[in-house]
Amino acid sequence: MKKNYIFKTLLLLIPVSAFLLMSSSGGRTEARSGSPGDGGVTCASCHAGGNFGLTPSITTNIPASGYALNTDYTITVNSSSSSSKLGFQLVAENTSNAKIGTLVAGSGTRVGSNRITQSTPSNTGNWSFTWKSPSTNQGVVTFYAAVNATNGNGNTGGDQVVTTNTSVNVLGISESRKLNFEMYPNPASDNITIQLPSGSEKATVQFYDYIGRLALTKTISTSNDKINVNSLNSGVYILKVLSNDKIGSQKFIKN
Repeated sequence: MKKNYIFKTLLLLIPVSAFLLMSSSGGRTEARSGSPGDGGVTCASCHAGGNFGLTPSITTNIPASGYALNTDYTITVNSSSSSSKLGFQLVAENTSNAKIGTLVAGSGTRVGSNRITQSTPSNTGNWSFTWKSPSTNQGVVTFYAAVNATNGNGNTGGDQVVTTNTSVNVLGISESRKLNFEMYPNPASDNITIQLPSGSEKATVQFYDYIGRLALTKTISTSNDKINVNSLNSGVYILKVLSNDKIGSQKFIKN
């Protein structure tokens, strides 16, 4: 009777194990990139013990001068190894370890939880996809990736995980295009006042949250310079003011 019970239990575990293996081969979207924002976590705790001479790298078509705002760029993860079955996970983070920009899947990849991973294992370890830069100046952005070279036996042992990263700066705004403005009070919970500089009669004011999502847009003028911020959730925002082809930005805290 006991042997029969063990046998039935093993039969039940077969499809569960197969599902877990299939899920891993299709990539994982929980923290596994090795980035500071992901706590340095990778799949190395399970996928270890192998050596395929894995050397991963990240390349981009972002100019040396830096990324422009709200622009699509191509990001490529390249791998050199003797493995014929590889996977990866990549994130983009600023110096505060917040996920920055928008990742758009390409061939053989998928996106989830602000992370991009393989949709099926690759026999080359090379993936290309799109990163849309944020709409506000987030400073230096670093791409972090963890690549997993496997032995293809369906188990986690005998694999090799290696991390890599590369950083890019933001394209600076020339002094002639900078807009200087005054904002008060800051922090605020109800209303704020935006004082435009001389020569600027009207402006568009945009509030972006910490991951670059547009949360609120208002139009102001010298005669109507107050903005109600009640609709914003409490937190830190980047406030951007656009007027006459000039741009200015400040950090705003909503109580």
